[in-house]
Amino acid sequence: MSEGRCGMDVLVCVKRVPAFGAKVPLQDDGTVDTRHLGFTLGPHEECAVEEAVRLVSAHGGTATVLAVGPPETEEQVRYALAMGADRGVLVDTGRDDTDPQATAEAIVRAVADLADGAGVPDGDAPRVPFDLLLFGQSSADAGHGQVGIRVARALGLPAVGGIKGVEVPDGAGTVRLRRPVDDGVEVCEAPLPAAVAVKEGLNLPRYPTMPGRLRARKATLHTVPVDPAPGGLRTLGLRQPAEDGAETVVLGQGADAAPAVVDVFERIGVV
Repeated sequence: MSEGRCGMDVLVCVKRVPAFGAKVPLQDDGTVDTRHLGFTLGPHEECAVEEAVRLVSAHGGTATVLAVGPPETEEQVRYALAMGADRGVLVDTGRDDTDPQATAEAIVRAVADLADGAGVPDGDAPRVPFDLLLFGQSSADAGHGQVGIRVARALGLPAVGGIKGVEVPDGAGTVRLRRPVDDGVEVCEAPLPAAVAVKEGLNLPRYPTMPGRLRARKATLHTVPVDPAPGGLRTLGLRQPAEDGAETVVLGQGADAAPAVVDVFERIGVV
């Protein structure tokens, strides 16, 4: 927590991803057809929002949710506000295909804007107006797992990933983190401000209430327009994986099906 004041300010970075379980349609040129595709928050990031709300509830302060993407990403920011976050920030890049490098640079520029409304000299890290930066361990679509580390590097913050336990002792100026390992649990401590990437299972995210949804709908979002430079990755194309189809075979009717049923049982090792 920042010296000389109570409470803590938490920034949660989230991403707009296709809804789980939905078939992602592709166009002829190999790009995703988003016209009829639903979007949501990834499970890691939803847990990060929940943890920010819990920390602020316990210590005071504010929980700010930030998302990078096209204007439609406002939907995911407002969902996080409905969960209990206090402020929403949309880093409007005008597109949703920024890679981890470009996304991290956009977040750093937004942090500078939130800190003092001004830019940052080349080579200098902006002041960080937050005590804790939370990220999902990896996005649900690309799964790169790079953005949190890149942002921490640019801001000069300690970074820890794979976290399933977060504790902020009052007045200690540190965060205590837990992550599972093969033969137990690893516990580490980092000075604040810090960047932490959390995993699904950290907590059980709440469902937005109706009052929360109404509040989120009326909330004013802080928009930071950014034209990100090209990143280091380039998508060559996408293709649908082969589908596993189920086939139904009629073995017969009544007693006539008995020999065929026995043959099936023998093949699968039941008899």
